[in-house]
Amino acid sequence: MSSRTAFVSAVLVAGLALPLQAHDIYSDLKDPWGNGCCDDRDCRPAPYRLISGHWQMFVNGRWIDVPDYTIQYRALLGDTGETAGGFWCGFADMPGELDDRDNLVYTTRCAILPPQAASAQ
Repeated sequence: MSSRTAFVSAVLVAGLALPLQAHDIYSDLKDPWGNGCCDDRDCRPAPYRLISGHWQMFVNGRWIDVPDYTIQYRALLGDTGETAGGFWCGFADMPGELDDRDNLVYTTRCAILPPQAASAQ
């Protein structure tokens, strides 16, 4: 096998593995009680902002309040930078038996903000 063929093969194999590893940047995240933040579906990049001394993150098209105890100020290896270091891990539930997307209740497991955001408060 020529070196060029070997190189192209290596690139193709590496490219195929990327989608499988995309969620790996969250695999070591733990909440304040030592539980995993993510179950391979509920972590995602999320823009963030500070409003009146409280952090909010943009999740599913809306700004939600993020409890202080869920926030970790750290950089994640593999961050591609699209949200300047913001990541949200959690889930949304509909209260009762309502099927109303406007009334979803969000539960944050972990909110990741870049280290420099800690000084913003």
